[in-house]
Parts: sequence; structure tokens; C-alpha cells
Amino acid sequence: MPTHGSKSEKQDAAVLNRRDPYEVLGVSRNSTDQEIKSAYRRKALKYHPDKNGNDPKAADMFKEVTFSYTILSDPEKRRQYDAAGFEAVETENQELELDLSSLGAVNTMFAALFSKLGVPIKTTVSATVLEEALNGVVTVHPLPLGVPMSKKVEKQCAHFYSVMISEEESQGGFICRVQSPDKSKFKLLYFDREETGGLNLSLQEESTKVGKVTSAGMYFLGFPVYRLDQTISSITAAKDPDAAFFKKLDGFQPCEITELKAGTHVFAVYGDNFFKSVSYTIEAFSASSFAEEKENLRTVEAQILTKRVEISNFETEYREVLAQFTEMTGRYTQEMQVIDELLKQRNEIHASYTTCPPIKRSRSRIRGSFKDAKEDSQIRERKSTRDRPKKKKWFNIHLKVEKRKSC
Repeated sequence: MPTHGSKSEKQDAAVLNRRDPYEVLGVSRNSTDQEIKSAYRRKALKYHPDKNGNDPKAADMFKEVTFSYTILSDPEKRRQYDAAGFEAVETENQELELDLSSLGAVNTMFAALFSKLGVPIKTTVSATVLEEALNGVVTVHPLPLGVPMSKKVEKQCAHFYSVMISEEESQGGFICRVQSPDKSKFKLLYFDREETGGLNLSLQEESTKVGKVTSAGMYFLGFPVYRLDQTISSITAAKDPDAAFFKKLDGFQPCEITELKAGTHVFAVYGDNFFKSVSYTIEAFSASSFAEEKENLRTVEAQILTKRVEISNFETEYREVLAQFTEMTGRYTQEMQVIDELLKQRNEIHASYTTCPPIKRSRSRIRGSFKDAKEDSQIRERKSTRDRPKKKKWFNIHLKVEKRKSC
């Protein structure tokens, strides 16, 4: 008779059979974040369910590639894995990226509901869009420098733009920004052009709410510029409410590309709403006339990096003080209970110093006294009602009305 292992045993076997994330993505342990992203996108595009139908092997490979990327794309999880392997990574809390174009209407509705409730839902660019770009079959519109363009892109679709940059503009710095007046979700994408003529996704920025609009930007200023990933694991925040504060700057990481060379560059705006299209305005311009702003940005981001180190040290101090406070409050409650118990025992001992027999009141006497008190209260109530003067009601009042004299 065949034996069936328990659920935990199957999970343990799956853990033992996991391959090294570096091996899965085909990268070395010294690979940069950009190399890991590029490897992931190639693998994900190769094994995506939309391209492989119902092939179970491709589906398993896609899950393995996605799981490996969730570890290596997070600096903290990557550090933990490098130090102690899978055991150091909380596999149950891995955040997967959803391709909304591959979800049905019901699943999309649930994802939108969770997002509305504050649960961070990570989404990825549609595999169809990436494949069309890689095959070079997308339409690319020219975007003149300093000329904003306003358009509307459908959900899970992209508009592509090409920008010409001169040598002077490359040295002065270059900026591409997108805003949506209706607070829609979108992604700003940057593509590298392959030797075959196709476009390979290299950078992406998620839109964030800034005042009454949502915006995203890419800043190629010739020095390291940082981006902030504001997506925080809701499960971690639920376990430890303080984690939302202490981990807020963990997503503050340097952009992979700091400058663009002279030539033609391709950007895209990807509609990331669940159901509706995205209205947006895109603009690209040289940063040479923004010397003061560039210096201010460099100064502020340096201060943020310093503050991140300070917050990390402060977290250690905070946890220690919080543990002491918890211990002290627990002792406070315990000592209060001990004091109350001792005082109670003292009162009982005082009460025992007497030669009088204990007073025992019969239940019938108690019942009779209660009945007498009730009858007395009823008599007093009747008497007070009888002695109270009667008030005239408004409809019994005699009203004397005099006839008005004629004018």
C-alpha cells in the first residue's frame, strides 16, 4: 500500500530540491543589479505562460525564475541568502510581481480590491509588450526636447518615444519625466537597443503620488542618482508595525545608469491601471540649465544616505529600550498584583482579631426588610402624588378675548 507524505514533508522536499538563484538566472554572485534584472527579464519572457500555453515544465520554470529574482532583486534578502542560504530568507513572505494582462477579470478585480485596501500589489510589464519590443515591431514616436506631449494609453499597453541627444546635452545631463493628472498608475520605461534592432527593457520607474498628480522620472545627471522603492511588505508591517518606519529607506538604492551617451534613446509609458486607460504628459529636456537643482539633489540624497545609517543604529537602540520597557511594564503589573494580594491578606488578619461571634443575617429577615422598604417607598410616592397641586392644562385655561374696535 503506497504511503503518502504529509504536507510539511512535501514542502521540505521542495526546499531541498531548490536550485541556486544565481544558477537559475544564469548570473554570477558578483553580478550587478542591472545584470540580474536583464537576466530575469530574458528568462521570464522565455518561460512566460502566455508564450507556452499549458506546458507544465515552462510554468514551473517561470515560478522558479520569479522566485529566484525576488531574492536577488532585494539587497537585504540577497545578503541573507549569500550568508546562510534559503534558511535565512522568509520564503513565505516573498512578493511576486503580477502580469495583469494574463489575469482574468475576477482575479484582476480581487487584485484591485486588495490594492485599494492598502495591500501593496507589485505588477510587471506585460510579456506581450516586452516581446513586441524585443522583436522590433512596436511603433516609436519622436519626442522633441523641451516639448511636452499629452496622450492617453490603454491599460497594459505602452507608447514608445525616441529622443535624440547631442554630445553637449549628454554632458549637461538629461531628464525624462511623466505626469498623470488623474492620479493613474503607470510605469516609465527605458530600453536598450539590441544589435538585432529590437528593444530590451533596461530601466523602469513606478509612478508615485505627488500632491494632486502621479509622476515618475529618470535623471541622468552624470553622478549617482537614487531611486526609492516605496513598496513595503504588508505581512512584515503587520507582524511589526515599527518595521514600516525603520525599513522606509531600505528601498533607497542607486540607479544603474547615471548618464546617457549622445545618440537616439527610447523611452515608453506603460499603462498600469487595473481597468481604465491612463492620461499622461511626457517631457524630455536637457539638465544643463538646472545647475542649482542638480547640486541640491546631490546634497539632499547624501543627507538621506546619512540618515539611513542613523536610523539603522537608532533601530538597535530602540529595540533594546523597547525590550526594557516591556520588561518593566510586565514587572509593574506583577508587583501591583502582589501588593494588592498582601493588603488583602492584611485586612483579613485584622478582621480575625475579634471575640464577637460572626454576624449572621437570616435570609427571611433580609427578604422581609427588603419588602418593608419597598412598601414604604410606594406609600411615600402615593403621598407625594396626592399632595402635589394640580396644574391647569393649556386647553382648560379660560381665554378672554376682547372685540377689536373698528378703526
